[in-house]
Amino acid sequence: MQTVGSKNKSVTTVAVSLLFYLAILPAARAQQRTIEELKVEVQARADRNAYPLEGLKPEEVREALGRLTKLDRDEWAASWSVIGDRYMEKARAEASSSKEQASADYVQAWLYYNFGRWPGPLSPGQDQAYGKALQAYLAHTRLLDPPLEVVHIPFEGKEIIGYLQMPKGVKVAPIVIVIPGLDRRKEDMAERFRQLLDYGIGYLAVDAPGAGQAPIKAAPGAERMFSRAIDYVYQRSDVDVKHVMVYGASYGGYWSTVLAVTEKGRLCGVVSQSPAVHEFFQRASTLEIPNNREYLFDYLPAHFKMFGVTNIDQLADIHEKMSLKTRGFLDKPTAPMLVIGGALDSQVPIADTDLLLTSGRVPKDAWINPQGGHMGRDAKGWSDARIFKTVTVPWILRTMAVKADQAAMR
Repeated sequence: MQTVGSKNKSVTTVAVSLLFYLAILPAARAQQRTIEELKVEVQARADRNAYPLEGLKPEEVREALGRLTKLDRDEWAASWSVIGDRYMEKARAEASSSKEQASADYVQAWLYYNFGRWPGPLSPGQDQAYGKALQAYLAHTRLLDPPLEVVHIPFEGKEIIGYLQMPKGVKVAPIVIVIPGLDRRKEDMAERFRQLLDYGIGYLAVDAPGAGQAPIKAAPGAERMFSRAIDYVYQRSDVDVKHVMVYGASYGGYWSTVLAVTEKGRLCGVVSQSPAVHEFFQRASTLEIPNNREYLFDYLPAHFKMFGVTNIDQLADIHEKMSLKTRGFLDKPTAPMLVIGGALDSQVPIADTDLLLTSGRVPKDAWINPQGGHMGRDAKGWSDARIFKTVTVPWILRTMAVKADQAAMR
């Protein structure tokens, strides 16, 4: 397995692994799952605590799946919300006696509501589940120490809503701006990046364009939303502006890669995990979206919602304009970058990673899992959490010149 290293060594791994990707491509073209196939796959992922069911308990997943009778989004949302409601009631009852337990149960409530709205929300019932997920998560954040701040950044007559948390006892600290992808939200990112507080690093988590509470849809130029977020952190007295970094996952990785160019002068580093670059945005690739099996379900409708379109031809038209090659970004200098990916990714082709690594004027670090799918994860132990802990965090610390043993001293 390729670890963080030089561009040339990583590209060699990418080229070799392309053979594996081509070998499994036909299997990735099967049709979307039936309700029974979906139940089997969801339970299998829950049993191994795999994306997108991390933190959901296998026996409770089995309970929720048992209530489902058809592929109906409102029924889906209602079944997971039954368990979310149970945890919310439990958390409220515990709030006065044990803040720690109440916080944990609010998180569990959020997890179930959040999966109820997954990947959308794409229906009235999923909208309701998403609203409950936000309520549960905010109840959890009110019990955190150091406190989490819900920030409202003015933007084009609307606002960017983000979660900002800074390390305790530090007057001025580095910060990472975190961008999720198609189905993750700023809540997911805040939970993951909170561990950076132990190293004296803060974070600002915001939703991707067209997802969550983002004020604009995804389109070429939507990166201006994140430039405004960078403006905001630069204005804060508790941020070390010499150490501002951006992390992006999947579609978030697309935006972080754009920012590595457009905001080069204001960023000390960028992490892009499975970023779409060029091949992903070609019309032929877009037309294959409905047939993807790595994604659980509703892959195409989730795209429609993110880009504000109603059919696949409209999506293909926008996608072609999104290409970093078409937009002229690939040959420009970038901030220091770490690119993470999986050679067997059936969502973002490994060719996009190869193109990014071999373009531009600045060497890039890369970590490519030869047996990994989207985000570099696989079923043999390389989970999102493990990749974050063993690949992403060390690179962030090294790039920001933060000592890894600092956490032990706090």
